[in-house]
Amino acid sequence: MFDAGIAWINSILWDYLLIYALIGVGVVFTIRTRFVQFRRFGHFWSVLLVSRHGAQHGISSFQAFCVGLSSRVGTGNIAGVAIALTLGGPGAIFWMWVVAVVGMATALIEATLAQMFKLPQPDGTFRGGPAYYIERGLGSRFWGSVFAVLLIVTFGLTFNAVQANTIADTLQSAHGVPAVLTALGLVALTAPILFGGMRVIARVAEWLLPAMAIGYLVLAAAIIGLNLDKVPDVFMLIVRSAFGLDQAAAGAVGGIGAALLNGVKRGLFSNEAGMGSAPNAAAIATVGHPVSQGMVQSLGVFVDTIIICSATAFIVLVSGLYDPAQPTAIAGASLTQAAVAESVGGIGIIFMTAVIFCFAFSSIIGNYAYADGNLIYLGATGTMVKAFKLLVLVAVAGGCLGELPTVWALADTTMGLMALVNLAAIMLLGRWALGALADYEKSLPRGEPVFESRGNPHLPAAIGTGVWHRS
Repeated sequence: MFDAGIAWINSILWDYLLIYALIGVGVVFTIRTRFVQFRRFGHFWSVLLVSRHGAQHGISSFQAFCVGLSSRVGTGNIAGVAIALTLGGPGAIFWMWVVAVVGMATALIEATLAQMFKLPQPDGTFRGGPAYYIERGLGSRFWGSVFAVLLIVTFGLTFNAVQANTIADTLQSAHGVPAVLTALGLVALTAPILFGGMRVIARVAEWLLPAMAIGYLVLAAAIIGLNLDKVPDVFMLIVRSAFGLDQAAAGAVGGIGAALLNGVKRGLFSNEAGMGSAPNAAAIATVGHPVSQGMVQSLGVFVDTIIICSATAFIVLVSGLYDPAQPTAIAGASLTQAAVAESVGGIGIIFMTAVIFCFAFSSIIGNYAYADGNLIYLGATGTMVKAFKLLVLVAVAGGCLGELPTVWALADTTMGLMALVNLAAIMLLGRWALGALADYEKSLPRGEPVFESRGNPHLPAAIGTGVWHRS
């Protein structure tokens, strides 16, 4: 009965409310920013290329980008894409691309707001995110606290249990490693990173995320290169299936409706644009202008979906293992692993095990980073934060040792509610971020923009914090 109730709530949230709300908000901000993700796409990369500099004793823009991308890039990029293919057909990939493109504008807005309303911490770092801009921008401590609790439960505990479960299942099924050994090993790896503080988390993410992403993309490039003659046909299959024009692929899995639904849903799960999670990472960066971090975080959506998820889709589709007549014959991560093995042999299974481990492990530390700022927002003391870190380690160990269908379903519910709160907030506060974008673009011809909130004609008012008041 309980599971059925949660399933019903999730069907309402994800199949009817959030899909349209997230796309709608993305379209609104794409228009209101005058298609900034297209106009300034090259500039986004220029900002990212210099984002490792200028933080002094704080956390750099690039480190914050990697912390956010660590949470975004997880097993969903491997299993989630394969699930979208099996449930929605190749056309689902096209709709994942659409969601990512409009979501880049949403990501810029929410990350910019996180920077604008962040607060300094005694250790010289910053904390911020939706809980902070809901209270400081909208004057609602209650809704800020609601969001903080939802995020802590979703990302701090349940998602970390799910990621750990994925690692344990992969190691046990592919290599016979007992789950209890995986639990002990994961706890031993995770504990020093969590207790090392936000700077240690940022440094680990800064090196682990690029290394694993580049390794996976090199593998994808090699597989695609071996099957280069199939790429044009695969691309056309994706486009045709998205609009129901390829009856063999579309008819087997429910047509254009299934492609749209599964592509949008899995795309949102993967890139998180609008959910309010990534802004918590955006806020920790030390930058000269809030919009510069908004642009960097916007690229996180592009990298996650357009690059990494697309790599998975092409690996599967060029392998020939996906059969439109029997789309669920091989499903989930098993489909991706089988596709890699088909192309490069048994060594591919070993490599994919390493990729899944790194993707899931990076998500664990990225997810904790999200929860950390919200714990501080709720007034957690040093002792309480340490106790929560121990609770996270328990969730990681428990995830390795248990089955988590109910926990995953509950996480979907709390994440959906979290996204609704955040979407309402950024729509109400959008003029602040749009004003900051106008200030950034006006200042850009004079060199690297530096933000000042007092007396800024583009903002509704000055921001009540010393972070952006320069004497």
